[in-house]
Amino acid sequence: MLVMEVLKEHNVKAGPDITVKNTVIGVLALQGAFREHIGAIKKCGAMAREIKFPQHLDSVDGLIIPGGESTTIYKLMQKYNFGPALEKFYNQKKPIFGTCAGLILLAEEVKGDSFGFGYIDITVDRNAYGRQVDSFELPVVLKLGSANANNNIIFESGAETAAGPDKFHAVFIRAPKIEKAGEKVQVLGSVDSVPVLARQENVLVCAFHPELTDDLRIHQYFIDMVIKSKNMIKSDANN
Repeated sequence: MLVMEVLKEHNVKAGPDITVKNTVIGVLALQGAFREHIGAIKKCGAMAREIKFPQHLDSVDGLIIPGGESTTIYKLMQKYNFGPALEKFYNQKKPIFGTCAGLILLAEEVKGDSFGFGYIDITVDRNAYGRQVDSFELPVVLKLGSANANNNIIFESGAETAAGPDKFHAVFIRAPKIEKAGEKVQVLGSVDSVPVLARQENVLVCAFHPELTDDLRIHQYFIDMVIKSKNMIKSDANN
């Protein structure tokens, strides 16, 4: 489904800001693979901005928390007092995308650890797929063509890759495992029935590293989430 068709369905009028080019995606740049995400966003045609301080969140439409060392990222977020600004961002229904370490930070429960912002109802086991030397790659079937129970629109991407039209060549590096997902969580990709790509309302999480491939479908999907959210917020403000 095209972005403009979704906007029409929800009675949102098109305007000059309803474009990929005018969409600004922030990438938390405290530690981890933030540069690779910035490159992927730019390839998709959107603007990318490094987020190093909480006040930077006011200038972006969506946020990516990248992979890296989850404990290090969490401690740095505490040091720079990201908590209140991130909570405000989340409550504004602005989309947040967490990959690998970012998934851990956004989870409701992290086994053996006290952190986890609780923005998506999943229970996570850190590094469950092994250490760095146990990293692996495999094709993951994506399910990006339907709506979830809350009528959140899932955008279709017709792109095909070497892995196949519905498969994504996924890179797993010290990957976390989603051991439990709540009823409101929609699974968009799985490995042996274990979710590796999931969404709950404005939060998207991924256990692998889509930024390390040339396949842009997941980043495009997230940007579509951001465009839809941006225009719904604008519509509500005008009513």
